[in-house]
Amino acid sequence: MQLVRTGAEFAPVLPVDIRAESVAKSFAGSQIFSDVSFGLSRGEAVAIVGANGAGKSTLLRCLMGLIPAESGRLTMLDTDVTAARPAQMRKLRAQIGLVSQKHNLVTRLSVMSNVVQGLLGQHPGVRHWSQTLAPQSSREAAMTALEKVGLADLAQRRADRLSGGQSQRVAIARALVGRPKVLFADEPTASLDPAAGEDVMELFFSLAREEGVTVVFISHDLSHALTYGDRVLGLGGGRLQLDRRADSLSEAELRELYD
Repeated sequence: MQLVRTGAEFAPVLPVDIRAESVAKSFAGSQIFSDVSFGLSRGEAVAIVGANGAGKSTLLRCLMGLIPAESGRLTMLDTDVTAARPAQMRKLRAQIGLVSQKHNLVTRLSVMSNVVQGLLGQHPGVRHWSQTLAPQSSREAAMTALEKVGLADLAQRRADRLSGGQSQRVAIARALVGRPKVLFADEPTASLDPAAGEDVMELFFSLAREEGVTVVFISHDLSHALTYGDRVLGLGGGRLQLDRRADSLSEAELRELYD
């Protein structure tokens, strides 16, 4: 690991897992954002904030290679997302987890089957469509993930019989079962009541910290951005207006992005 001198001490320089260089995106001739640049270090938790329409989810989708950037360059885990071939993107996505506000569980399947499906990126094919087809090693990994989110006792319950908070915990287990290096979360508590949302955020970040995962999350809850983020990126007016450490910010400063 590379070291850099800070005063009389040597501190580690962590690898950059995600880098954006002058990235721009537009839809139907309307500019969403332009000249967005930043680098995210391994193990960092980064909140993306901004008003509706600022381009937060669009930026997240560009980072994941789900939609192409119009210009600029995006790299993740040493892969050039803007120029990667399909095989390279499949390999990259096997190292990425996603938690969204829409839990996207297969409601007719069991909790365990939904978690097993989180391994499809690493093991494509019908064997990971459900727990009955999955190999024992995958079932054991799914059960371990469910134990971490406190739902091992619900492994055989159908997903359509879960509460909102339980569903989101299953989604977190599914995202973490493959031990991703990077984890994206798009408004992970938007569909939950405040108490359940706080529980989910606490769980989500404790597990991510245990695994040393780089986390990028979108939140309209500014207290969540300041509490759980190491850094905050603020989008507004078609550009990146803010890139600062969370512990140097206040909610009042963040609210300026919404004026």
